[in-house]
Amino acid sequence: MSGAATLLRDVFGFDGFRPGQQEIVEAVTAGENVLAIMPTGGGKSLCFQMPALLREGVTVVISPLIALMRDQVRALQELGVGAGALTSGNTPEETDAVWEGLEAGTLKLLYMAPERLAAGSVIGMLKRVGVSMIAVDEAHCVSQWGHDFRPDYLRIGELRRALNVPLAAFTATADAETQVEIVQKLFDGAGPRAFLRGFDRPNIHLAFAAKNSPRAQILNFAAGRKGQSGIVYCGTRAKTEGLAKALRDEGHVALHYHGGMEAEDRRIAERRFQQEDGLIVVATVAFGMGIDKPDIRWVAHADLPKSIEAYYQEIGRAGRDGSPAETLTLFGSDDIRLRRSQIDEGIAPPERRTADHGRLNALLGLAEALECRRKTLLGYFDETEISCGRCDLCDTPADVFDGTTAVRKALSAMLRTDEWFGSGHLIDILLGNETDKIRERGHTSLPTYGVGTEYDKRQWQAVFRQMMGHDLVRPDAERHGALRMTDAALPILRGEAQISLRRDSIRAAGATRRPAVKMLVSEEDAPLLSALKAKRRGLAEAAKVPAYIIFNDRTLIEMAEKRPDSLDAMARVGGVGAKKLESYGRAFLDVINGASQEMHPTRRKLAGREAGTVYDRLLEVQAELARGAAGTDKPLSCSASLLAKVAQLRNADDTALERLLGDKRAERFGPAFLDVLREAG
Repeated sequence: MSGAATLLRDVFGFDGFRPGQQEIVEAVTAGENVLAIMPTGGGKSLCFQMPALLREGVTVVISPLIALMRDQVRALQELGVGAGALTSGNTPEETDAVWEGLEAGTLKLLYMAPERLAAGSVIGMLKRVGVSMIAVDEAHCVSQWGHDFRPDYLRIGELRRALNVPLAAFTATADAETQVEIVQKLFDGAGPRAFLRGFDRPNIHLAFAAKNSPRAQILNFAAGRKGQSGIVYCGTRAKTEGLAKALRDEGHVALHYHGGMEAEDRRIAERRFQQEDGLIVVATVAFGMGIDKPDIRWVAHADLPKSIEAYYQEIGRAGRDGSPAETLTLFGSDDIRLRRSQIDEGIAPPERRTADHGRLNALLGLAEALECRRKTLLGYFDETEISCGRCDLCDTPADVFDGTTAVRKALSAMLRTDEWFGSGHLIDILLGNETDKIRERGHTSLPTYGVGTEYDKRQWQAVFRQMMGHDLVRPDAERHGALRMTDAALPILRGEAQISLRRDSIRAAGATRRPAVKMLVSEEDAPLLSALKAKRRGLAEAAKVPAYIIFNDRTLIEMAEKRPDSLDAMARVGGVGAKKLESYGRAFLDVINGASQEMHPTRRKLAGREAGTVYDRLLEVQAELARGAAGTDKPLSCSASLLAKVAQLRNADDTALERLLGDKRAERFGPAFLDVLREAG
């Protein structure tokens, strides 16, 4: 490809391709459908920009962020390449220039956001201007398994079919499930030519640390890198603002960035970060996808990311120039609870939530790794030939011990309770804590009751956390967070395999710590509360009302703690009145217990009252006497409303019943009904 070599040198200014680029450029230029998975900073953009110049016609580039598109268009224009973008951020003059370039045939690359594909006129316009290829940047956004799902990416497959042109999809993060969905959604399941260019970024140093005064930890990390550009990722908007101020107070140039800011303020922050040296941005994950600043020297996570893919992509914003870069990720038990609840409160189907718990387990495995973090990280992406020397565990190996006995005790406790409980209850069993819940379920008689007193509660929590990190157990979305064993746990349980754990994590867990954040419910009931909140949110969105209109938090907390198993029991929960029981009772019972039994509306009005129990007994008696005492008479029964009136009678006698039931019914049912009413007393 002599033309490509000339373009590479004369237009892009490079003497040679980076590893793996040339074969991708050749395939895309030849018009093959391509899926290329390349590490962040590996030169993805060149792999569709160069073919666009080598091919006839216009290449449409679908990209998720306006800031990224504008940066790439400006960079291409600086190189003398005809490029433009149609975005909501355009000035009228910029849009006019794009149309003029398309009409004149001088525009080779047209950038668009996926949301623009929703306009019906777009496909006709693209056909008219002679589009010959589609390039999709950040292609993992098409996947609902991924961490940056964008519904409008689903329209790209339709665009490819309508234009009947080749498509090249690029991403830095795509595990096996995500790759399958990309092929299905973008290529209609017909496998493209795939290029997997390896995920290693050897210039990036990896490090994790348990939270211990996390603000001070971030400030200390930044102090050792003063004057260098960096990103600090935080889990909440409020934390970005507080931490940015703390950094400025320490003499750093720092600003915050989150999705709640005005659009103009976000643009100013993006522009400053791109243009200024030594600037620190403290941001939520709203910042970063498509950030193309080559000299970011460090990335810190003040809170645990939500998945291993998100972690990989976020640290990948450092060191894109190939020079050394550093990372630090802090994690704590509150982070893990938050990430678990975010998964449980999502509206995804159970199998998706189970997979998301697996992704979070993989990240915990990286945080609690026993050896080289790079080996653990890249092993997740099925890469095995790893050399490192650039992570904290290669610098200082972890203190490990044979944890097989502890893990087998924990797995045995799960097995003997039919995998129906979370870690809180299991730890109480192992410690021999005689709680109400343990007494009610008869768990004091289990062989595993009290066998784990060598550790305290916090240390057992650290053991369970490491078991999740090894993906031996996962929370079950359909059992509200009850832990289920994976296949990997079975050899350990059977005594066929051993497992090492980190002694330092367990020792640290037993040390004095700052007070934990007050939880709304016990750790055991938290997954059910998350599921109830998810149901409430769905109902509120459907009715277009605030969530508290359905039920307030206090009512959901009581549901999670009491776990009502019938509409009668539900009616006794504070905040569940007759109307709400009728409107929502069954829906929330289904969440707690699975499908609930249908209840007649008349009976439902008595729910939670003594008359409801009387009604049920009257119904049983009526069924027994429907054909008379001998079972040979003509069938006879009372209506539901009539039974409800009987159930609510006080000081009833034969006369009152006859007046209410009439002669025939009083003759058949009267004495038996009176017995029921007297028993109820």
